[in-house]
Amino acid sequence: MRPQTVAVIKEYAYSIAVALVLALLVRAFIVQAFKIPTGSMRPTLIEGDRIFVNKFIYRFRAPKTGEVIVFKAPEEPGKDFIKRLIARGDQTVEIKEGKIFVDGVALDSSAIFKKNYYYNRGDFAKMGLLVRVPKDYYFVLGDNSASSRDSRYWGFLPKKNLIGKALVIYWPLYRIRIVR
Repeated sequence: MRPQTVAVIKEYAYSIAVALVLALLVRAFIVQAFKIPTGSMRPTLIEGDRIFVNKFIYRFRAPKTGEVIVFKAPEEPGKDFIKRLIARGDQTVEIKEGKIFVDGVALDSSAIFKKNYYYNRGDFAKMGLLVRVPKDYYFVLGDNSASSRDSRYWGFLPKKNLIGKALVIYWPLYRIRIVR
C-alpha cells in the first residue's frame, strides 16, 4: 500500500473513532432518544412517538411540577417509564373529583391539568386519601389517567431513578414539537 493511502485510512479511522466516542458521551450524559411504547401519556405523547430526553438538566436543578420526566421504573428497574411529575418530597397529594390537589391547592396552572380527568385508583390515590410524598421521592402520573400504571399503584418514585426531562418529539415528522 502506498504511504498516501495509509495516511488517508488513518485519518478516516481517527475521525470515525472521535465521532463514535463523542456520540457515546452525548448519549450517556447529555441527550438520549426514547420511543413511547404505550398510551399512558395520551394526548401529550402517543404510541410510536420518538423523543429526545435531556439527561443532565436535573444535575443543576430539581424537576418542576408538571414536567414530563423519564425514569427507571420502581417495580421493573430494567424498564424506563415516562410520566408527568405531580409532587416532590414533603408535599401532599390528593385526587378529588378528577382534579389533583398538591398541598391543598388544585393543579390547574397548565392546560393539561385543566382538561384531564384523574381517577381515584390504586392504593395511593383512593377517594379521600391524602398522601405525603417522602423526602427524595416524587409522585408521578400518566396524562391518560384511565390507562396508566403510575404512582397511584406503585407508590413513590425514588430520586435516584430519575433519568431526565422529555424535551422534544422528533418523530414522526408531523408531530415534531416541544413536550409540555
